[in-house]
Amino acid sequence: MSGVTVRPLGEVAALQAGVGFPLDLQGRSNGKYPLAKVGDISRGGRSGEAVLSSADHFVDEIDLERLRAKPIPAGSVLFAKIGEAIRQNHRVIAGCPLLIDNNAMAAIPGPEIESRYLYYFLRTVDFYRVASATTVPALRKSELERIGVPLFALPEQRRIAEVLDRAEALRAKRRAALAQLDTLTQSIFLDLFGDPDRGSNEWPSVMLGDVAEIITGYPFRSQEYQGPADGVRLCRGANVMPSRLDWSDLACWPAGRTDSMADFNLVPGDIVLAMDRPWISEGFKLAEVRASDCPALLVQRVARLRGKTGVSNAFLLHTLGQPAFARHCRPTETTIPHISPKEIRSFTFSFPPLALQQDFAHRIAAVDKLKSAHRASLAKLDALFASLQHRAFRGEL
Repeated sequence: MSGVTVRPLGEVAALQAGVGFPLDLQGRSNGKYPLAKVGDISRGGRSGEAVLSSADHFVDEIDLERLRAKPIPAGSVLFAKIGEAIRQNHRVIAGCPLLIDNNAMAAIPGPEIESRYLYYFLRTVDFYRVASATTVPALRKSELERIGVPLFALPEQRRIAEVLDRAEALRAKRRAALAQLDTLTQSIFLDLFGDPDRGSNEWPSVMLGDVAEIITGYPFRSQEYQGPADGVRLCRGANVMPSRLDWSDLACWPAGRTDSMADFNLVPGDIVLAMDRPWISEGFKLAEVRASDCPALLVQRVARLRGKTGVSNAFLLHTLGQPAFARHCRPTETTIPHISPKEIRSFTFSFPPLALQQDFAHRIAAVDKLKSAHRASLAKLDALFASLQHRAFRGEL
């Protein structure tokens, strides 16, 4: 690591927590300062948008005194500081002066570090490992300030950030192509079945529980989880992403103890739905199980749906992806908000003939082939980016 020193984060950036956000100030669609919540940060992180310049709420200069807050300067790196949202490890850069709520924190770069360099470096740090091991995980300022930051001269920091910017731009184009294919899927659905919000007089209404077998998972004990070499993957809420299962956060069950768990097996074509927050906090996470996801077992607080005879799983999956289902399944406001199985089973929708459902499935299969090609390309770009990032902060780029 020639030409680099390692400095504590607290020496090169100031860490500033957010502020409490009174209900009577919420809901403004414009104002001088965006007030970003964790949801705003997470949306930016998931979409690959590095810069956050707007939010769902705004405040004005006159509100700052009441809030006892000063704006976070543009160029600061924003992230969640409390709860399971820490696990997602999303980072965004403030694109303008703004405020953040008290569930978030900002790293404000000092004169020795470039904003985008700090942003890319902090994306390599797993904050969940730094969080306190309590019922509600939280990041402590004192712990974050001790994180070692490899610090090059400013011109080298800018060069590293520019290289990573170019690699990130390639990934963004591929993600945009996938988003366009998702739009095509929705267009096909609406063309064949119409807008679910308006219903249809042509077809009968059915409850989801009448046309699909629905179960929730088993309460596997985390103390008994097994390493991946000798275990079967467990499908938890953390693994359910929009339209896919993500096994990067992997937990397994001993392979020799799965015989009694046959009722919780997943097979290709199953639909899985995460039922707990944080996975339901910004829209439900639904995915179709693919052959590459199996074998796997269903964990508590994840639902498995299988269409009964005369029902297409592809049709069910995309029906549940419509806004009508999200509105129907209002999370139960308990200590851990969740969707109840009763709510899932009672969802009512128009049920078209099987031939039309199958026509939809055939069309979607063609789109899915294109998606698979784009995902494979994106995976290669992700690997390239990870390699560049690893080398960058070791002084090998």
